[in-house]
Amino acid sequence: MPNFEGQEKTEQPTGKKLEDARQKGQVAKSSEINSLAIFGSGLIIVFLFKSYIGGQFYEFSTDIFSKLNQVEMSHTVLQTYALRWGVFYLMLMMPILIAVFIASIVSNVSQVGFRITPEAISFSLDKFNPLKGIKRILFSTRSFVELGKSLLKLVIISIFTYFIISELIRKSIQLIDLSIEDTVEFMLDSSFSLIWKIVLFFVVIAAVDYIFQRYKFRKDMMMTKEEVKEELKQTEGDPVVKGRIKKEMMMAARRRMMHEVPKADVVITNPTHVAVALRYEMGKDGAPKVVAKGLDLVAQQIKKIAAENNVPMYEDVELARALYKTCEIGDEIPANLFKAVAQILAYIYQMKKLKKQKSII
Repeated sequence: MPNFEGQEKTEQPTGKKLEDARQKGQVAKSSEINSLAIFGSGLIIVFLFKSYIGGQFYEFSTDIFSKLNQVEMSHTVLQTYALRWGVFYLMLMMPILIAVFIASIVSNVSQVGFRITPEAISFSLDKFNPLKGIKRILFSTRSFVELGKSLLKLVIISIFTYFIISELIRKSIQLIDLSIEDTVEFMLDSSFSLIWKIVLFFVVIAAVDYIFQRYKFRKDMMMTKEEVKEELKQTEGDPVVKGRIKKEMMMAARRRMMHEVPKADVVITNPTHVAVALRYEMGKDGAPKVVAKGLDLVAQQIKKIAAENNVPMYEDVELARALYKTCEIGDEIPANLFKAVAQILAYIYQMKKLKKQKSII
């Protein structure tokens, strides 16, 4: 594993590094957004259903208090009232709990998208290491930042709460003259007044924290030049190895090409810099095919193999250049070169025929 410690991180993170970080559960996410979503959804539900909640509290409280002087207090009676109160409270708070649960999921998905990362939730003994836990909590930059945010929120919320509760205490003197229904409504309105001020504060905190988290995450993901090079090697292959493989492939292709030269009908030359070997099988090929071609040293090698195997060579500078530029190995020659090549092949075939006749005589 290469060591990149001490090197300056000047490069933007690559897509692969961001994806690897995401697989590990490392994403730019603000916990303050979740807090805002929870507070906000709770506030909206309380505001929308405050009349209903107040009415339910009024009916339940009236029912209980109206019967207190008619029942004999006992352990069983107290248990019954406690159970009734628990069920009532749970059913009354259920819409708020559901809204808060949905809001927390939506806030997470909206920030990082929906994706299950097994590596992030996998079991690891390191997560239960108390020393690492203490180090992570007490000696990390993140822990100090989170501590600072928590203290700031605590101070501001405490100030809000102090002034609001002070005002509520002053107004609560009037409760003695109010009915139970009016008292419950007063309590709900007071709670709403306190919560919406806290939510407004959380909006500011969440916006600032979200920007900070994205900036910090991007900064943490920055890479050194060597990391980028190493990743490039891993994804696309080592350039040295790729170059060696490419060279081997070219040499193998050249060897295959040279094996086809002895089967050629003619080699068109430049005369020294270009050589193109052609073959034509009557009845099989639609036109003559290029079976080998090359420049300089490769051209000389083609000519050498052709001479060793008695393959005719024909010098035509313009035709050799045109064939080399327009044709690849295995291609049939273009139509505009048919006439020139046909004349050469006809000449070659005529020469072979004459030579064969002379050898018979």
